[in-house]
Amino acid sequence: MSESKRRTPRLVAEKRASSAKRTKKSAANRKAGAKRKPVTTRKPRAARKSTRRRPPSGRSGGLRGALRAALRWVFGLVWAVTWRAGLVVSIIVGLAVAYQYVNLPDARDLLDGRARGSVTMLDRNGEVFAWRGDQFGGAITTDTVSPHLKNAIVATEDKRFYHHFGVDPIGIAGAIRINLSEGRGPLQGNGGSTITQQTAKLLCLGRPYDPKQWKSEAEYEADCRQTTLWRKIKEAVFAMAMEAKYSKDEILTIYMNRAFLGAGTRGFEAAAQRYFGKSAAEVNPAEAAMLAGLLKAPTRYAPTNNLARAQGRANLIIGLMEEQGYLTPQQAALARAHPAELSEAARARAGGYFADWLMGEIPSYFGDNTTEDVVIRTTLDPRIQASAEEALQFVFQERVREGSKAQAAIVVMSADGAVRAMVGGRKTRVSGVFNRATQARRQTGSAFKPFVYATALDLGQPPYGSPLDTVLDEPFCENIPGSGRWCPKNYSGKYYGEVTLTRALRDSLNVPAVKVAEAVGLENVRKVANGFGLSGDLAEGPALALGVSEATLIEMTAAYAGILNGGQAVKPYGLVELRLRGDDAPLMGAGGGIRERVIRESAARQLIWMMEKVVSQGSGRRAALPDRQAAGKTGTTQAARDAWFIGFTADYVVGVWMGYDDNTPLSGVTGGGLPAEIWREAMQRINEGLPPRPLPMDPPSPPTRPRGNDPIGGLGRAVDQLLQDIFGGGGGRPAPTVNR
Repeated sequence: MSESKRRTPRLVAEKRASSAKRTKKSAANRKAGAKRKPVTTRKPRAARKSTRRRPPSGRSGGLRGALRAALRWVFGLVWAVTWRAGLVVSIIVGLAVAYQYVNLPDARDLLDGRARGSVTMLDRNGEVFAWRGDQFGGAITTDTVSPHLKNAIVATEDKRFYHHFGVDPIGIAGAIRINLSEGRGPLQGNGGSTITQQTAKLLCLGRPYDPKQWKSEAEYEADCRQTTLWRKIKEAVFAMAMEAKYSKDEILTIYMNRAFLGAGTRGFEAAAQRYFGKSAAEVNPAEAAMLAGLLKAPTRYAPTNNLARAQGRANLIIGLMEEQGYLTPQQAALARAHPAELSEAARARAGGYFADWLMGEIPSYFGDNTTEDVVIRTTLDPRIQASAEEALQFVFQERVREGSKAQAAIVVMSADGAVRAMVGGRKTRVSGVFNRATQARRQTGSAFKPFVYATALDLGQPPYGSPLDTVLDEPFCENIPGSGRWCPKNYSGKYYGEVTLTRALRDSLNVPAVKVAEAVGLENVRKVANGFGLSGDLAEGPALALGVSEATLIEMTAAYAGILNGGQAVKPYGLVELRLRGDDAPLMGAGGGIRERVIRESAARQLIWMMEKVVSQGSGRRAALPDRQAAGKTGTTQAARDAWFIGFTADYVVGVWMGYDDNTPLSGVTGGGLPAEIWREAMQRINEGLPPRPLPMDPPSPPTRPRGNDPIGGLGRAVDQLLQDIFGGGGGRPAPTVNR
């Protein structure tokens, strides 16, 4: 076979049907109802890629694409920056929290953070009547306080306290919204601070008080309370560190012990004792609500400032406690029906002036600058204090015209100088204000005259050694070196001739006082006055006898106490014993009391007899008491700028001063007027329930020889004066009607 015949024929593909035939076939199939799934023909890869890259036709499609691309780029950039910045901030905050965490001390070391201690004053009955400094009643915990108090604090200050991490974003957002709606800045007013943040602020973010950096503790606390954005950031960091370091109850414990709650109290234990006289473990719902209400504004809502306002604030908190399930409706209704009341000691608040005076009498390291808790037993008698306050208020309400700015002061003491009461002005329920009983130095007027006659009686030498010795009351002038001619006159403008020393003192005659002072020696009079405690710059000239020198009311009252106790000087005192809280041994005892003798006891007893006539028959008749003997002396200064009455019974010495702070003359007031009435009102209340006792006085012996050139006439005049001095009657001229 030839080679061409043996070659295999070439394979040729079957010819496809033409497009026209395919179309007809497809149409025939559709007509025949063929339901066969159509075959999807895939385009070549190259064709698909070219289709995806083909840009959309038209101008608008290109702008939208570009915008979308730009937005995607911006969002990507923001996200990249945000998560990186967030990471950096989180690391910084974490490091700051860790730093604070490491430096936080044990929670128990933070309970008492006071820079100074407290002074607690007890009256003569052992009851608390005043506090000074920062009072801290002792450490308390969430387990030891009343559950009502714990719940009231949480309900009022931070209802989500147990559910946040130290910072409450919800609370902050709400506070900012409220501040902006009320027209304030976002950080002004409501702060949205949690209890943890408030505790951080109380701790001053861990900065202790440094006297070198701050002038006072008040300045330190003001600095710690500043509210700025940077301070709030640091506060939040410190709060988160506390949340990491301490439990919720430990944080609340620190808060309850360090919070300032008004009236010098630090912590809820001190506040409960201060206002209610009980421990914080014993307060009921109404009392707990009132204490919690102090947190917003301690001074404004202090019940000692305005009890009704404090009770109104407490009612709001009772409502919060009821809403949050801490009180049942029945408990809430009971708390509203029986609002919290102040304890008797807090309600009385007696002895504000007394406490201020005593703080100035003790060493500062036990007083204003103490770093310890000091307890002082004092001489204050709360009953007598109340009596003095009531007497002052009664006379001003009944006898002084409305709107008068006149002031008055009262001091009550025992004969040994123990101060029993002190009122330093018409506003009695105050502290830290000007005390007219101890700080006002005023001219004493005729209240000084007893020291002139004390000098004469102590010397016991003629012509002025006896209460019945006489002196001539007549017009009198003398030349004063450097001042010229000086002519003293009596208050009445009249002269009464020959009068006994007793009558001269009884009717407060000026000319006899000057003559007696010069006769016994002005230097001796100054010596006696100094001995009785009038230590100021006493006048050098004869006007000394008329009380132109200045003294305080407490000095004058103490000087009269020296007369009452028989002529021995006394130093007024209020401190009986000072000790540190918790210690039994006292660190200080009484620093005052009876001192050295100034005049003879017999002279003092005769002087008391003369001063008794002032009250029973003379210028001080308005001070006379219905049931017991009293002695004293009036005093009115030039132009009636000062009016005094100082006197005593056998039990107490009371001094009263009245005048204007700016030295405006009093209108129609003398020492024998309103001051004597205040004295009488005070003494009647003070002596209520006390049996009357006679004054320690001795009447003088009748004169043994006549005076003058006519023996019979002189004896007659002496007997006449004696009858007048003893009985207030008899022959001779009548006693002048003088009101001094």
